[in-house]
Amino acid sequence: MSSRSAVVLTGHDCKIAPSTYYAAKKRATAPSARQVRDAALKDLITEVHEANSRVYGARKVWRELHRQGHTVARCTVERLMRELGVAGAVRGKKVITTIADSSAERAPDLLDRKFVAPAPNRRWVADFTYVNTWSGVVYVAFVVDTFSRRIVGWSAATSKETKLVLDALDMALWQRDRDEHLYQQGELIHHSDAASQGGFNRSSQHLDPGGVATTG
Repeated sequence: MSSRSAVVLTGHDCKIAPSTYYAAKKRATAPSARQVRDAALKDLITEVHEANSRVYGARKVWRELHRQGHTVARCTVERLMRELGVAGAVRGKKVITTIADSSAERAPDLLDRKFVAPAPNRRWVADFTYVNTWSGVVYVAFVVDTFSRRIVGWSAATSKETKLVLDALDMALWQRDRDEHLYQQGELIHHSDAASQGGFNRSSQHLDPGGVATTG
């Protein structure tokens, strides 16, 4: 109750006890119980956020507070983090490396899902992935020998073009030829997924002139 309100009420012949007036005035200046609790929670939220390299969002901060024994609603944590101007790290846009093409002809699976090789350079499996860097996304293609789990060929590029995956296969073939291994036609099988991204499916449907049977 303000002094002006007290004057108005008094003017209408309403009796107001002095204690009532001063109690109302005190409540107007003192912080509420919610404000006191919010201030304490903000200190805890800031502490958790700083202790975790400022990457925790509201959900993880909320869970950490509960682990520490502080019972608080998740929506309260979200509200207080907005008031503090802090937020968790935001993941970058998901990168799609493979785009399936249902209309593309699939090469036969010569491995029949049996990836265990009896000897080196008998069964290779190929794929490619990506790595986020400060300069952007880098795509990495690789060929793995299923006998030793060794990467026998790899390639890196900033685009998902045919050359990326073919360079990895070429490196693997160069490595095999450098070791002077001789093979009969079809003895070494190069197996890739059934995708059509960047010509990858094309390279997996043709027989390599070096005697490598490729399969999808």
